[in-house]
Amino acid sequence: MLKVERVSVMNLENAMRGARNPLNSWERSDSYDEGGRYVLGENDLSLAVRLCSAGSDHRKFIRQIFVSMDITAPLYWWKEFDTYKVGTVANSTSTMHKLHAKSLEPDDFSTDHLTPASLTEFERYVGYLETVRRRYVADKDKADWYDLIQLLPSSYNQMRTVTLNYEVLASIYYARRNHKLDEWHTLCAAILELPYARELLGAVGGETL
Repeated sequence: MLKVERVSVMNLENAMRGARNPLNSWERSDSYDEGGRYVLGENDLSLAVRLCSAGSDHRKFIRQIFVSMDITAPLYWWKEFDTYKVGTVANSTSTMHKLHAKSLEPDDFSTDHLTPASLTEFERYVGYLETVRRRYVADKDKADWYDLIQLLPSSYNQMRTVTLNYEVLASIYYARRNHKLDEWHTLCAAILELPYARELLGAVGGETL
């Protein structure tokens, strides 16, 4: 399970202005603001696509298009996402400090691919974790806290507020769109819904997205 929420795309206007700096062609810019949303005109979009097609040295401007989003996903997926350290920042909810703050329920975990038999066993396991959690809340015994941390399954869902840029998104999309984990497919689909992602990322990969 993966969920993307509260998406913001920032700095598109400044990035496009910077894309025109090398040739001093700012007078050809035809983009405009429409109700708080920056719309790329025909000239600017054409330039952006050409630069993306020309290679990484020419598409530096997409590193200046920033995206912030809240992603909720299981720990086993976050372990793979942490490969993308360059150009990303993330603040996560804390398992160390807040795991015990609410009751543990099966809905706190990604179980969408468990077989019925495994789901039954898992629900029993979560019930035991909840017993340990309540014991820790009552007695503050550090042994119970360690039990919670060390027994926590990698399917536990964690929410992180992530900031990255279109260059990183292009790398994620082309590296992970055919991954065996469905969570990557969900994120790749969300990436394609970002403003001009199909045009710009398609140009990066030489494809029509």
